[in-house]
Amino acid sequence: MNLIKVKTALGLGLPNLARVFVYQLGIKTGVNKVKSITSKIKPGVFFTPYTGSISKKQFNTQWSDKHAYFGVEKADSAIPNWHKSCLTSKLSPSDKPWYLIGDFSHQLGDIKGVWEASRFDWVVCFAQQVATGDESAFRKINSWLIDWIKSNPTYNGVNWKCGQEASIRVMHLALASLLLKQTKDTTPALLSLIKAHLKRISPTIMYAIAQDNNHGTSEAAALYIGGSWLVLNGDDEGIKWQKQGLKWLENRADKLIEDDGSFSQYSVTYHRVMLDTYCLVEVWRQKHSLPPFSAGLYAKLKAATDWLFYFTIVESGDSPNLGANDGARLIPLSNSDYRDFRPSVQLASALFKKQKAYKNNGSYNLPLYWLELVVPTSLVSSKKHKDFSNGGYAYLAFEQAELFFNYPKFKFRPSQCDALHVDFWLNGQNIFRDGGTFSYNAGQKYIDYYGGVKSHNTIEFDNHEQMPRISRFLLGDWLKTSIKKDLVASTDKQEITAGYKDRFGCTHSRTIELKPSTLTIRDSVSGFREKAVLRFRLIPAEWQLVGNVLKSKLCTISFSADIDFKRIDLTVGFESRYYYQESEIPVLEIEINEPGIIITEVNF
Repeated sequence: MNLIKVKTALGLGLPNLARVFVYQLGIKTGVNKVKSITSKIKPGVFFTPYTGSISKKQFNTQWSDKHAYFGVEKADSAIPNWHKSCLTSKLSPSDKPWYLIGDFSHQLGDIKGVWEASRFDWVVCFAQQVATGDESAFRKINSWLIDWIKSNPTYNGVNWKCGQEASIRVMHLALASLLLKQTKDTTPALLSLIKAHLKRISPTIMYAIAQDNNHGTSEAAALYIGGSWLVLNGDDEGIKWQKQGLKWLENRADKLIEDDGSFSQYSVTYHRVMLDTYCLVEVWRQKHSLPPFSAGLYAKLKAATDWLFYFTIVESGDSPNLGANDGARLIPLSNSDYRDFRPSVQLASALFKKQKAYKNNGSYNLPLYWLELVVPTSLVSSKKHKDFSNGGYAYLAFEQAELFFNYPKFKFRPSQCDALHVDFWLNGQNIFRDGGTFSYNAGQKYIDYYGGVKSHNTIEFDNHEQMPRISRFLLGDWLKTSIKKDLVASTDKQEITAGYKDRFGCTHSRTIELKPSTLTIRDSVSGFREKAVLRFRLIPAEWQLVGNVLKSKLCTISFSADIDFKRIDLTVGFESRYYYQESEIPVLEIEINEPGIIITEVNF
């Protein structure tokens, strides 16, 4: 295991390890100035009465006499308890400096349950209501913010603990100010609140950069937006934060977004967070006539937009539940479901491609309307087969069938054991599906299950994971693709092959062949000691297993092999489509005890 840790550390990169070490040492010794900063929020209202034209646009009602957490709504009109977890109902400490509070508490449970209300989604929703002439929403947006300030004195409590959480608040306050047209005549109270956040974010951004994920993009965005916001209102201290944010916005796009648009976190949800972040930054830049970003940054964002377009199902806006999923949605300007990715795709397409991804007049256009952006007339080209070879994904499609295939190309740290996972969709329905995440701190069994091979449509060897878990957020012995045949396509067939060999010498090669009415998956496995188990995690439906054939009204799936099956069972598994929400699903399992080839054929 020590050798695995060394190899993993090298994979993370020595500069990143150095950044983390310096951060931790600085916090421990007090050298990092974040422990000595002070801020006072000025008294008064945060937003003034709206004087713009009354809007008749549809607004997000998810916070209208309700609370909306992780995409799930519940009736409640009261001001939230800012230190109470919406997941466990436990209370977090509110009287300690943030740096004295641990990252994980068994008593509190998942800290994200406390953070959720303090991300300020409700600020955006209330601002929309104010713009439609709702005076009660104007009172609420100010009273809730005043209560938050009272309950969260600067730099005390868990809501000041994470730089990214502080950054999300800055972005949502900025978005609300854009909606209410108050970015250039901002109240002293709101400017002081923004400044207090920038003081918290700036000294620790190198820790965020070391993660090589959306923490860095979020914090860079907050510094750029918040810094320029202060400058717009006559405070030149914002210049240093604007420059710092600009530097890391450019750097993060260059490093973390591949040329094919893949993002460093191997997650559809986190890809959306990253892309939404850059969308907000670009909207802010345009609205205030700030200098354009580099051509290289725009090229990366254009590619990242294409990536999310490919991974979004047109009919529903849903997407494969690939990678880590923490329930984040950064631009809550519509009532659309949390799992509807189309609003983000449409906004990014308009900003970075000058095209629209979807031609009809759906709720996915609402971000464009609310931000007063022109809806392009040109339409993005339809999806067709594509190999995202930098990120390790392939997309195959014929009319009503869409297939997403993962193969290991881990330039950055993976979060789940999902090598050679297949996500298969028919007529917009997710037939073969990913398990999701559930929670980052609900217990080890959840981390192991949802991050493990059992939560994916692939092969498990000898009851071990594809990659060993070193810590909560870190896997070791990152797999590498050892077999790869390019995606080949003709008018009636698309085919791709990829495979790997793990640390135990187990090998798995998967060939996928998609035709207009048939999907064939050929799994060749060897090198294991006792058993290999193939799983297909299925859409809830009335499935019937008769011999080696699995049937439903959706499709028929048959299984064959050049060896005998030890067993073939229709059993029960779990999935988490929304953070901290779990439901049962049917799972087909096939066990073999010797090397061989298993052929799965889906007819539809």
